[in-house]
Parts: sequence; structure tokens; C-alpha cells
Amino acid sequence: VQLVESGGGLVQAGGSLRLSCAASGLTFRSYAMGWFRQAPGQEREFLATISWSGGTTYYADSVKGRFTISRDNAKNTVYLQMNNLKPADTAVYYCASALDGSAYYTSQFYNYWGQGNQVTASS
Repeated sequence: VQLVESGGGLVQAGGSLRLSCAASGLTFRSYAMGWFRQAPGQEREFLATISWSGGTTYYADSVKGRFTISRDNAKNTVYLQMNNLKPADTAVYYCASALDGSAYYTSQFYNYWGQGNQVTASS
């Protein structure tokens, strides 16, 4: 299984970025997907999750209303649209595939991870 993230970078506070995560080596449409991030010196933080069909999504309070998770099962890709970015959003962002099709809040239910993608929001 391989998860490859793209779309990170440097943006000014208030700006937007869209992360993509292309999956291979698994039956993508059968599994929920999630996005997490980790800032220096901090624990990995859950951001958003989406069920296998896209019908269920959950968000952390810290990003609710600013970030949107979506998926395209025909392209084996999950996305994270990030709007109104803040300096506190600066971190390495990871996508992950879940153990099954249900949407989960915590990292223990995810078994494959991408390599990480740096997002920096400058003030």
C-alpha cells in the first residue's frame, strides 16, 4: 500500500491550499480515509475523516468550518481543502487509510500512512 500526498507549501495567513493523497495497492473504495497533522514538539492530531462512500465525515473542532475532506473513488484520491489558514495550522500533514470503511477519530484505527507534507501559514 502506498499513500502519496501532494499540494502542501507556504501560504500567507488567510490563504488556502488543497492537499491530495493518491492511494495505490488497496481497494480504495472499501476504506475510510483520514487526515492528521503533527507540529514540532507536539503529538499527531486528528483533523478529518471520511467514510468509504463519502457519506460520513467528521472534523476536529480546530478545523471545523475551515477544512473540507472529500474523496474521488474513481481516482483513488482523498483531498483536504484548507481555507482561512492560520499560523497555528503550520505542521506536517499526513493522510492515512483506515482498517475498514468506517470513519474514525483516532490514529489507532489507521494502518497505512503517507510520508507527510509540510504546510506553512505565515503571519
